[in-house]
Amino acid sequence: MTQREFLVINGPNLNLLGTREPGIYGSTTLADIIAGLEARAADASPPARIVAVQSNHEGVLVDAIQEHGRRASVIIINPGALSHYSIALRDALTAVGTPAIEVHISNIHAREEFRHHSVISAIAHGQVVGLGVDGYRLALDYCLSTFE
Repeated sequence: MTQREFLVINGPNLNLLGTREPGIYGSTTLADIIAGLEARAADASPPARIVAVQSNHEGVLVDAIQEHGRRASVIIINPGALSHYSIALRDALTAVGTPAIEVHISNIHAREEFRHHSVISAIAHGQVVGLGVDGYRLALDYCLSTFE
């Protein structure tokens, strides 16, 4: 049996987690989040592998989805600000056909008006918002129990 692979995509400014607006995003770093996901995935039955990509550049994220997305069982994506306008990310996710779970640390629906709409949510299998960094773990747990 081939090991399951989950692609975890993080968009602009998420590399600053831990220091960026801790009142909204907390003090956990992106490296801590990814390490926790990797450990949880490795301990799963059957185990899974995490492929993590973060970039502040939309095209790099599109390339990562195209490169890794088809072989992934699922894509967990926090597009950051790209959620609200990146048709390119949406099209890449649609093109690879892999189920995607959209994650946001803050509740985008309770923030500024321009953050309320996500162009990704309509094509996502599901969305986890406003549960802090635990949203990543919850998304992964769902994926481990749902996707081969």
